[in-house]
Amino acid sequence: MRLFGKRRFGALAFAVLVIAWASSFSVVKIGLEDAPPVLFVGGRTLLAGVLLTAVASVRGGDLNFRRDWRVFGFLAVFNVVLFVGFQTFALLYLPSGTAAVLIYLQPILVGVFAWAILGESLTPMKVLGLLLGFAGIVAVSSAGLLGGAGDVTPLGVACGVASALFWALGTVGFKKYEARISTLWAVAMPFLAGGVALTGLGLALESPSEISWTGPLISSVLYSAFVGTGLAWLLFFGLVRAGEASRVASYIFVVPLAAVVIGALLLDEALGPPLLVGAALVVSGIYLVNRTPRRAEKSPG
Repeated sequence: MRLFGKRRFGALAFAVLVIAWASSFSVVKIGLEDAPPVLFVGGRTLLAGVLLTAVASVRGGDLNFRRDWRVFGFLAVFNVVLFVGFQTFALLYLPSGTAAVLIYLQPILVGVFAWAILGESLTPMKVLGLLLGFAGIVAVSSAGLLGGAGDVTPLGVACGVASALFWALGTVGFKKYEARISTLWAVAMPFLAGGVALTGLGLALESPSEISWTGPLISSVLYSAFVGTGLAWLLFFGLVRAGEASRVASYIFVVPLAAVVIGALLLDEALGPPLLVGAALVVSGIYLVNRTPRRAEKSPG
């Protein structure tokens, strides 16, 4: 990963990472037109799990499955089955940009759960960020809840917020055990196990005959698995290894903003006032929660 140590390649990797995460919302939205949701998400996560497991076998270090299987199981349930599952249903009932804004409440919720569970500090700035984030939910939801936009539904909003909630809990759970487990294995094993579980659930609840094997569906599954999940996580690991972790965390708010723009360009999704105001509030909240004071940035810890 020496490549990421060079500043220009680090900037390029960061830009590709944001585009990969942001574009996945529109791409998944397209794929769901030709496949039932659980089978779609099962195939997507299983393919990503196979790719990440192959990479982890080479670059992930030692795997102590007997000791860490409970951690892997927890991460599979929260970071894959519940997070990606509810994310998929949010995209069924919401425009892709709206779903992205709600799901990226995760960094705000992580700040709260880390305070409640891990004892991390909750500064006034983080509290302000939390309030702005929830104000963003209200703004994004207002059009659909008040009957102003048929494409924003209460069920979709609930699924988007639930997805953010489960992702945040999974992230805090990983933080608790990160010292003893390889980061790459902590993503690869849960995606592999979660993909198997979701695929099995999909086969039990849905019929493969409902799948229309169109070009857009195949492209959607491959893109969301290999680019939106596999490539994105590998780029993230490369940036972390190059010492860019704080930068990635601080600027993660770019993703929902980019997703809103991509949804408008690819799917002709409306950029109405409630979405724009809500996106601005959520982005501001994420920034405040992740903002590191300059003194802390200069400290070695």
